[in-house]
This record gives sequence, structure tokens and C-alpha cells, in this order.
Amino acid sequence: MQAARIPDRDRLLQELRDAGLDAEPIGEIEIEVSTENAAAQEDEVYALVERMIMSIGAPFVPIKHEGTIYIRPPLS
Repeated sequence: MQAARIPDRDRLLQELRDAGLDAEPIGEIEIEVSTENAAAQEDEVYALVERMIMSIGAPFVPIKHEGTIYIRPPLS
């Protein structure tokens, strides 16, 4: 998972951990979420990220591409 900014990454990281996921920061803006069955849980993690973004009111859009969820500002 990759966020657009460090503060966004930190907040999302905490939300993922609070939800019981094994999430670790990677570099400045990335988050790695480890799952036992990545293919089955990828959609679950994506849905969780969508709900978190909506609940905090962040102006970001999650996009899934080749097993990675990117969180970035919407296109204008």
C-alpha cells in the first residue's frame, strides 16, 4: 500500500493496526500489510482502506494495481 503523504501514511497505518491487520511502514509513504492468504484478503483490505478514507474525510482515492493498493489524491 502506498499513501500520498507521510501524515496520511501514519494515520492509515494506525487505522490498519487498530483493525487487527499486520501493517508495517516501509520507507516514507508505503505500508506493507501481511496476510495469510493475500489473494483472498486483498479485496478485504481494499474495502477496509476505502472505509477508512471515507471515515476520516481524506480527499484520497484508493487504486488497486498488480497486488498493490495506492492511495493518492483524486485526478482533477
